Amino acid sequence: MTQNYNMMELMICTASRYLEDGKTVAVGTGAPCATAMLAQKTISPNLVILFEAGGIAPELPSMPISVGDSRTFHKAVMAAGMSEMMTTCSRGIVDYAFLGGAQIDKFGNINSTVVGDYYKPKVRFPGSGGANDFASMCWNTLIMTVHSKNRFVEKVDFLTTPGYLTGPGSREAAGLPDNSGPYKIITDLAVMGFDDKTKTMVVESINPGATKEQIQENTGFELLFSDNLSSTSEPKPEELKILREEVDPTKLVIGR
Repeated sequence: MTQNYNMMELMICTASRYLEDGKTVAVGTGAPCATAMLAQKTISPNLVILFEAGGIAPELPSMPISVGDSRTFHKAVMAAGMSEMMTTCSRGIVDYAFLGGAQIDKFGNINSTVVGDYYKPKVRFPGSGGANDFASMCWNTLIMTVHSKNRFVEKVDFLTTPGYLTGPGSREAAGLPDNSGPYKIITDLAVMGFDDKTKTMVVESINPGATKEQIQENTGFELLFSDNLSSTSEPKPEELKILREEVDPTKLVIGR
């Protein structure tokens, strides 16, 4: 199959379509930021972007390199701080949070702390940052990651960020808001959601060039496949043009 885009461009374009006009989204830098910028420049001009360090509704002139980059405050509605940002999440004002992680399990729980034993880990990562607050208090969590068995595991080695915890009702039992939790996972192979009854991961669409067998082979647990399984739409020429020329012309993200 001949494609005029790479997998990072496919993931960003796909994820941007889930950010509706007029909604709010809390993002970090990198691919989540590129996704929000693309959505704002295409289908969602009134999308409100929020950054962990306190930039609220900025008009991003170019891709910031950190959540504290001065560009995250450019023409913002408010130059707040981290406490104000997290309070905004806890008040139920933020519709979407965009996260990543080293490991993800079938309930959408995320590990970004350690691989292996906590006290003698194989790898130690930076930890939560604002990820736990985002996934706990924002209504819907979007996750973008490469699809591999090392990332999609039966059980995370450390629970950094809650998904649906152990299954139906467990988020609510832990004191987290009703009707909140993981929403979509966008990878280089597929787009996945979560089954309403079991709260386990389910493949909703397969990316161009990928197969069901390939997706399952790269997952460390048994996946569900939707009865209405579809093919992920390819990036549109206008999406790629804006992404390459306006969002990330230096290929900071899409060049990976």
